[in-house]
Amino acid sequence: MADRYRITTGMLFPSFRLSLIVQTPGCKREVRMEMLKKANTPPLGGRRSSGGLVRRRLPSSPESSPGGKAKGREAFARAAGRYPHLSAALAGEALLVIRWCETAPLTTPLSMDKLSILVDPQPRTLDMIFDAEGRSRLSALAAQLTVYDSGPMPVEMLERALPDADILIGQTDLPRARLQGASKLRAIFNVEGNFLPNVDYAYCFSHGIRVLVASPAFATAVAEMALAMGLDLARGVSRNDRAFRQRTEEYGLVSNRDSFLFTGCRVGLIGFGDLARAFRPLVRPFRCPVKAFDPWLPAREILQNDCTPAGLDEVLSTSDAVFVFASVTSENQGFLGERELALIRPGGLFVLMSRAGVVDFDALTRAALSGHLKVATDVFPEEPFVKDHPIRDLPNVLLSAHRSGGMQEAFFEIGRMVLADLELLARGLPPLTCRVAQPETVSRLRSKAVAVS
Repeated sequence: MADRYRITTGMLFPSFRLSLIVQTPGCKREVRMEMLKKANTPPLGGRRSSGGLVRRRLPSSPESSPGGKAKGREAFARAAGRYPHLSAALAGEALLVIRWCETAPLTTPLSMDKLSILVDPQPRTLDMIFDAEGRSRLSALAAQLTVYDSGPMPVEMLERALPDADILIGQTDLPRARLQGASKLRAIFNVEGNFLPNVDYAYCFSHGIRVLVASPAFATAVAEMALAMGLDLARGVSRNDRAFRQRTEEYGLVSNRDSFLFTGCRVGLIGFGDLARAFRPLVRPFRCPVKAFDPWLPAREILQNDCTPAGLDEVLSTSDAVFVFASVTSENQGFLGERELALIRPGGLFVLMSRAGVVDFDALTRAALSGHLKVATDVFPEEPFVKDHPIRDLPNVLLSAHRSGGMQEAFFEIGRMVLADLELLARGLPPLTCRVAQPETVSRLRSKAVAVS
């Protein structure tokens, strides 16, 4: 009997409830166990009660058995033989309660419900976010699949399909009146990247409709670009490339008079969400001490990611390179202004990667124009950006047309994240991959929708 049972996960501690998975030759069994400290409970022997519940009082040693040493040795040996992985873990006399719950064979997944799926992904398209394998998986999940990606779904088509939809993939306008007609709706997957104000979130929360966004898909691509832009500013790569093409290049030490080593420099992070968490490991090889400011996070979260939590002024005034990853909220629009930018040391780096709305862009332009800061930005107050803005002509500024996250790999990752959570929902399980809207914060977000993929 000892060879038949193999514990694959789980630990035992007195007074703790836990679940173990036990593998037998043909199936998987879930074993729910309750370890209780010695109490005034009479011995229950080995009798089986209704519902498949087996109660045993297992001695921690032969001598401790209430039936005497001889019977104790027999009971202990029997217990040790049948439960070889458990008996050694029992400290003192304990009541072991085991419930055997038959489940499917290990090789068979839980059955999936077929879903009615409505896809209205603008500004994305189906082919942009789902590769061939992803489209096949999406079709396999759908009892009915309605797709329109040549622009926003026409109102007539939407009103006809939404009442039967279990899942909506897209950024469709969903006021309360429209949601009231979507009685079957279980989840909304935003594939644009921001929780937008065109959804009645309160109605969704009160009616059990999950609202999710696949924004973490962009984190690696944006983090990689942030590092590249920081290195470029620190070492003057683009600036000296332009000088070379204009036949005004300089050589040697004089060409590096405004440069510094990124290795070992002091890095400050403004905002510590998905983007910053993807960025932190990339600077680890450079041995940079990192401070982070995020008023929506406890210090513990920042410390666990190998950063020092600090206030905004401290991050700005003690950093050689400041990277901005903060989302726009109702509290922080334009919060990085003239005063805050002046706290950064002269010649320091300011890399803006999240949304331009968190910065006073005119003040940032003046800080670059004066030579106080070297600036890199991937985002702008309006996109496409105005052609005659003075920041375009500054030599100490590195500009990127909101392209850091717009990689095909990132768009396919959106599809993979959505499918992973769709498959969980179809099995009656909660989504784990996409970010879920939270009642406390979603109404405070103010990011603008992107116009160009």
